[in-house]
Amino acid sequence: MEHVTVPPLSRLAICGGTHGNEMSGVYMVREMQKHKDARAGSVAITTVMSNPRAVDACRRYIDKDLNRCFTDALLSSPITDSTPYELLRAKELNDQLGPKGGAGAVDLLCDIHNTTANMGLCLIFYSLDWVTLHIYKYIQSKMTTPVRAIQLDIPLSEAYSLESVGKYGFAIEVGPQPGGVVRADIFNMVKEAVDLTIEWLQRFNSGETFDGGEVEAFSPVQTVDYPRDPTTNEITAAVHPQLQDNDFKLLQPGDPTFLSFSGETMRHEGAALYPFFVNECAYYEKKIAYQLAKKITLTFPSISVKKD
Repeated sequence: MEHVTVPPLSRLAICGGTHGNEMSGVYMVREMQKHKDARAGSVAITTVMSNPRAVDACRRYIDKDLNRCFTDALLSSPITDSTPYELLRAKELNDQLGPKGGAGAVDLLCDIHNTTANMGLCLIFYSLDWVTLHIYKYIQSKMTTPVRAIQLDIPLSEAYSLESVGKYGFAIEVGPQPGGVVRADIFNMVKEAVDLTIEWLQRFNSGETFDGGEVEAFSPVQTVDYPRDPTTNEITAAVHPQLQDNDFKLLQPGDPTFLSFSGETMRHEGAALYPFFVNECAYYEKKIAYQLAKKITLTFPSISVKKD
């Protein structure tokens, strides 16, 4: 692949509290805001508490999931008396950090999330983004804990989460951590990933060339709901103990997936795929017990800063 040059990446936004009960991002932003100097060498850092009302209430959201409010259609929708708070807030964030798809958007947007699932540290991003892939490779090479990536193959206009507002962007998803709780081990994983992101940006802006290469990532294929009573729609089974906490472990045909409350085991049908967001607390309302992905290899070119 041909070498790529990119203008300096001097404006970084670190966001937390997009979901108000995901505490690693909340405390990461609060900690960073204590420091008066909002620069790290060549990088100007903006810290944002994305959903302050939800943070104050320690709830995922007030009216609507903020992290589903950043599609072009929603950002351009008219404001009425019935517009949900989170959509109003999405428009404010788009004005502050964007506009999405515009020349004035921040160069890189990193949005910090927690999951109750045993997913470790994951980067989630849209389409093919050379900058994010290089940062992912850099973080992966420096951290001793596993670092994975989930690539959402969605056009920018339909990208629904906050990181899509930046010129480049990714979410840091880390768990397991219960809602409303901060764990030191999880927080420290987030802090290390944020520090390494800033370090990579500084090295990139200073003129260092980063070699191309390959990384593995997971591409979502389908979602799976809990078994339900056809009359009441109530859940009739829990995630099977052999699947619970085994995010990203290959799920083979015939492997247990659910254990009904009457003791019956249900098993995986279809192709061998990788489960993630297994038994995520916040996805009960979305009727998702877990998601399934295929493993892919992403190839990317060498990169350096574009000189004037």
